[in-house]
Amino acid sequence: MATVFTKIIKGDIPCYKIAENDTHFAFLDINPIARGHTLVVPKREIDYFFDLSDELLADTLVFAKKIASAIDSSLSPIRTGIIVEGLEVPHAHLHLVPIYKESQKVALGHSIELSKMEMQQVADAISAEVEL
Repeated sequence: MATVFTKIIKGDIPCYKIAENDTHFAFLDINPIARGHTLVVPKREIDYFFDLSDELLADTLVFAKKIASAIDSSLSPIRTGIIVEGLEVPHAHLHLVPIYKESQKVALGHSIELSKMEMQQVADAISAEVEL
């Protein structure tokens, strides 16, 4: 059965899309821990991040780097952090989390509130800066 991420990639479930290429897809997390919290997902459905082939793992990080650069350019955080937990959805993915202040909590398990309009504005701002 397809994961929720596969359904998002195929367009069966709506999302706040940031960017995609032939092998990867990036979109805002619907339960963000920071404004601009973005998920990067290989399109190939593999459960465990470290089961990705070396090539796909490298490509995932290079794709994520481009998305992080767009987050940095559009939202001006101190930097963008990365979390690879892999327990929420059985589909390899990583979290790009903008860090706006040194005391900011950067951990999954809590979320901030953003309206649908704010989510779309953030997605549009990041997407406009992506250079694939």
